[in-house]
Amino acid sequence: MRTAMIRTGAALAAAGLALLAAPAPAGAAPTPSPGATPVTRAGTSFLTATGVAAGQPVRVDASIGDHLYWSFPASAGERHEITATVSFPKSRTGASTWTVEVFDGLRRRQSCTAGAQTPTVDATAGSVALGCTLRQVRSWAEPWSADPLPGTYYVRLSVPRLAEADLGLPVDVDLLVGADDAGSRDDGDLKAPLVPNTKAGTVLNAEPTAAPAEEETTGFAGWLPDLGSRWIWSTVGGVLAAVAGVVGFALTRRPRRP
Repeated sequence: MRTAMIRTGAALAAAGLALLAAPAPAGAAPTPSPGATPVTRAGTSFLTATGVAAGQPVRVDASIGDHLYWSFPASAGERHEITATVSFPKSRTGASTWTVEVFDGLRRRQSCTAGAQTPTVDATAGSVALGCTLRQVRSWAEPWSADPLPGTYYVRLSVPRLAEADLGLPVDVDLLVGADDAGSRDDGDLKAPLVPNTKAGTVLNAEPTAAPAEEETTGFAGWLPDLGSRWIWSTVGGVLAAVAGVVGFALTRRPRRP
């Protein structure tokens, strides 16, 4: 009886260890928000990035080789997951490598904790799936760190490697940004979100104020040039050069024969 109890306890302990060692199930992929208006365009740079909200689906028609940009807001405590699917309506001649990158408001590239960020597909594949799960957005961080902070984030989809013959072929791009509240907060507060200033500066139309005139100098010394002025030293140098030339000519001139 005692032996059976020991065996049963050992079996339960082994099962518990197996459950602890098993990897946690992966989070579900983000889904579009009900009633969200789809986005049908993309920017071509950081300045022209198309703004999207979490849960707002994106579907655009593009060409192989285009750099596509979107932006989305992020708040402290959120964790974002970006999923993208590129479909190929036409056949291609070679393999291609696609990448999805995320940058914060200071144009710092953020690392992904999960997802196929840079997959490679062969010429026969009909589509390629990409993904990037960001770290939780912090409410504050040290200036030297690259931790994600509240503000505007940018998503860039591009193809760094492809067959030259496939450049310009049409593709269909589906993208979705998901956000969930991780539930934890940092003990701090960011003074202002990391949002770049994309507006041009103001032009100063006011004329500069003239400095007060110095008191006029009277007498003979009033019109004398400053000894440190450039023109007086240039004049002195010219005179010395002329004198040196005359003396040198006199020394080297040969007397005439009678």
